[in-house]
Parts: sequence; C-alpha cells; structure tokens
Amino acid sequence: MHVDPDVAAVAALIAVPARATILIALMDGRALPAGELARCAALSPQAASAHLNKLVAGGFLLMVSTGRHRYYRLASTEVAQVIEALMPLARVTARQTPHPAEPKPIQVARSCYDHLAGRLGVAFTQALVAGGYLTETENDFTVTDHGAEWFRQLGIDPVPATRSRRAFARKCLDWSERRFHLGGALGAAALTRFLELGWVARVPQGRVLRVTHTGQTELRRLLKISLR
Repeated sequence: MHVDPDVAAVAALIAVPARATILIALMDGRALPAGELARCAALSPQAASAHLNKLVAGGFLLMVSTGRHRYYRLASTEVAQVIEALMPLARVTARQTPHPAEPKPIQVARSCYDHLAGRLGVAFTQALVAGGYLTETENDFTVTDHGAEWFRQLGIDPVPATRSRRAFARKCLDWSERRFHLGGALGAAALTRFLELGWVARVPQGRVLRVTHTGQTELRRLLKISLR
C-alpha cells in the first residue's frame, strides 16, 4: 500500500500565526525559554505552553531541560530550511514601491539557523561559484579541488564537514534575496570562521549580523564582494 506524507498536518502546525512567530524567533539557532517565546508571540504562559507542546510533538522543536527551566530550539536544520523557504511566499503580496527601499539590517546580513544569509550570504555564495570554488547541482553545491584549497587557506577544512551527518553544502533559498545561499555543514563552518576572524559580529537579541570594517576589507580583497 502506498502512503503519501501527511503534508496538510505539517502545514496546519505552522499555519497558526503564534507558532510561526515562535519558529521564526528560533531561526538564529539559539535555545530560548518558554517565557521569552511567550513574549515574542504575545501569548500567555499557558497558551505558549500549549503551542510549544504541539510544535515539539510535531517534530519542529526540541525541548531541553536545565534545572527547573525549559528551553526550546529548532529540532533540525531541515526545519530551519522549511521556514526559510516559506518566507518568500509570505512576501509575494507585499505592495511594490516605485523605488526600492533601503535594505533593513536583517536583509543585509543575518544567520539562517547556523549559516550566512541575506545579501552577504548570497553574495558570498555567488562569488564562490564565479571563482570556481563551488559548482551547482539541483539541490546542492559541490566543492572543487580549487575550492577545497581556498577553504583551507581561510582556515576551514572541508573534510570534517563532509563526514557530518547533515547535508554538506546544501542550497538554501534566501527569503530576502530570492536566490540560494550556502547552507549545510560547510555553510555553518563558514559562518563560524567569519565570526572567529571578526569579519562579522552578532547583534544581540536576533539573527542580524554586523559586517565589520575588517570583514568588508577582506571580503572585497578575497572575493570582490561589496555590500554598499
């Protein structure tokens, strides 16, 4: 007997605005307490608890207990990819303005769970493809021999990333740029290295990343990336 996945049940779980707000609040990869998530979604503690329980039962969230406190985080990178992929669809009804508005900080550079996204994430990915460091397949990127050496010189060894249980270099659709950025284990390693080098810095309480002066200089030097 052929059984189709129950897509409707999954969609129904995130169709509730409060649950969608909770999921988006966790897109920066953090684990947050129930109280903070309740405030984000403008819910009472009791209502937030009910929504969180449903998201845990549905496989969207994981609950981590620390002493008397309960923290919640996204269950997997796949969940983050689903939320990120839905964001362009949520924006298609927005009224077009005659002149493009100045991009918001979250559109310029942000984390998508644990990898780079926004204008920076897409520009970084496109520069890697243009430079012959990555090639594209339908759903993923492949690191070339030239690219493997480039990553090593940057301080990223692609070999451990290939041994990860998660996708290695996944194509992740960027909701603000409407193009793909580099996700997967390699994308996560790149963001970690950018933070270590001081090229980007996290902005407290959110997903926004600030590109530092050093980051602007090095990205322009290495990959001819300019975000201005």
